[in-house]
Order: sequence, then structure tokens, then C-alpha cells
Amino acid sequence: MSTINNNTIRQVILIAIILLIGGVLFWQLRFFLPAFLGAYTLYILCRKPMFILTGRYKWKKGLAAGLLMFFTFLIILLPVFLLVNMLGSKINFAIEHSAQVSTTLQNYLSQLQQQYGFDLISKENIAKLSTLGAQTLPKIIGATFDTITTIVVMYFILFFMLAEGRRMETALYKWLPLKEENVLVIKKDMNALVYSNAVGIPLIAIAQGIVGLIGYFILGVKEPWFWFVLTCITAMLPIVGAALAYVPVALLFFAEGASTKGIIMTLYGFLLIGSVDNIFRFWLQKRIGDTHPLVTVFGVIVGLNLFGFIGLIFGPILIALFLILVKVYAAEYADGDDIKPST
Repeated sequence: MSTINNNTIRQVILIAIILLIGGVLFWQLRFFLPAFLGAYTLYILCRKPMFILTGRYKWKKGLAAGLLMFFTFLIILLPVFLLVNMLGSKINFAIEHSAQVSTTLQNYLSQLQQQYGFDLISKENIAKLSTLGAQTLPKIIGATFDTITTIVVMYFILFFMLAEGRRMETALYKWLPLKEENVLVIKKDMNALVYSNAVGIPLIAIAQGIVGLIGYFILGVKEPWFWFVLTCITAMLPIVGAALAYVPVALLFFAEGASTKGIIMTLYGFLLIGSVDNIFRFWLQKRIGDTHPLVTVFGVIVGLNLFGFIGLIFGPILIALFLILVKVYAAEYADGDDIKPST
């Protein structure tokens, strides 16, 4: 009867302890996972400029990292803060003119009630809306605080990633228990996936926003630039997408009695603004990162549930990484040859 080697027993115990401690640490720090993923995304995008500044031009690491972080803030986060500021001004206006807004809304709902026979402004419905508002407001405040905290932690992590990038990558290559060829495959495919999602999704959203802006100007929409920014932001969401912007515009036209403009806005949104997403999203992402359309769709849905807004980028990467690791496993432990990077 064979016996288990003492060295094997010690190895198993050590692995069990490592997994236990790692699990506890991950569980306690799981709330910072979106910040880490966001920092990793920005690191991939800033990696080459960082190495150029510190290698070719001999900049200090801290100065180069700070400059790149400042540019990422201007390009990525500043538009979001501008949108929040726009929304805040509109909410303040609605609060200051709440009586006028309430009267206008009730008159419009009364017209719908008389026309279609729906009891939209009953006391029960008003009570439900009040309860919903009371429940939603704390969630919005909490989500805002969590977002600010995530951004602060993200940039904190990003600074050390940029400053210690080469050392971090070297250590990672040594720790991964894989052949060097397969490590390079993972690196290349992961970088391509990050570029595909971090660059492709915003580009498509901006394209939809531009098409929407043209329609807003033609139809005479009030504050077209606000709706342009809102279209760009909502266009990055799956399934519904930019409809969250142009459908309210159409409803505002209907509420003002401009039914013709409302119909045109609805058709323009679904046929033209929506077509930009349907035509270019899969094509661009597959061209940049060779991402299959199904990976993109299901990845975004999974990513939003797991990581929040940053899941738009890392959801598809998570599914693609799973497929890459399956290929790596086959190359490492099966009889097949080493895998090749995606082209």
C-alpha cells in the first residue's frame, strides 16, 4: 500500500492555508474590485506612454504617472462630472418650480386619462410614487458616494501600477505557473480585449451621440448639448442603450403638443441612432480585439451585475479570459501544441 510523501502533505497544507487567507482577503476587499479593474484598464491604456516618458525622456516615475492620471481624468471622468452637474441643475430647477411642474404634469396626465380611460393620478398611485421616491433617493445618494470612493481608490492603485509597472509585470510572469509562450499569449489577448472594450465602446457611444445631436438640432430640441452627452453615456448601456435619451426627448415633444416632432424623433432614434450601434459595435470590437458578438453581449450583462459601470469593459473580458484559460489549460496539460495569440 503506497504512502503519501511528507513533502506532498506539507505542500497541500501550505496551499490550503494560502487559499484560506486569500479567500478571506478577497472577501474583505471585494468592494474595491471595480476600482482595481478600472485601474488595470487605465494602466493598459497608459502603459506605453508611461514607458516612453520614463525610458526615452528620462522623466521621474511619479511625475510621469501624475501627468497621465491627470489626462485620463480630463478625458474620461470630466464629461461624467459635467453630466452630473447638468442633471443637478435640472433637479434644482424642478425643485424650485415644483408647483408649476406638478400642475403641468397633472394636466397632461388628466388629458391622457380622459383620452384613454386610465386612472393615472389616483391617490393610490401618488402614494406609490411617493414611497418609490423615498426608497430611491437614499440609494442614489449611496451610489454617488460609492462611485466617488471607487474613483479615489482607482487612482490610488493606478499610481502604483504606473510607477512600478515593469516590476509588477516581471513578478507576474514569474508567479504564473505556465509556459512563457502561453503567458505571452494571455498578455497579448488581454491587452487586445481591454483596448477593444475601453476604446471601442466609447467610440461607438460618441458616434451615436453625434448622430443624435444632428437630429436634436434639426428638430429644435432645447439644450441639445445636454442630450448629446446623455446619449453618449446611455449608449454604453446594453439592450436599451441610447433609447434612454432619445425616447424622453420624444415624450417631451408629445407633452408639449408637438406630436409630429415626437413621431419623427422616435423614428429617427430607433432607425438612425440605434443603427449606429447595431452596425458598428460588433464590427469595431471584433476588428480591434477579435471579440465575438456573443461574448460582447453576454459579457456586458454579466459585467454590470458583477462590477457595476466598469463591467461594461470587464464583463466581456471576463468571458473571453475564461475561454483563453481553457485553451491555455489544453496547451499546458494536454498533448496539443502551444496556443497562438488571437489575430
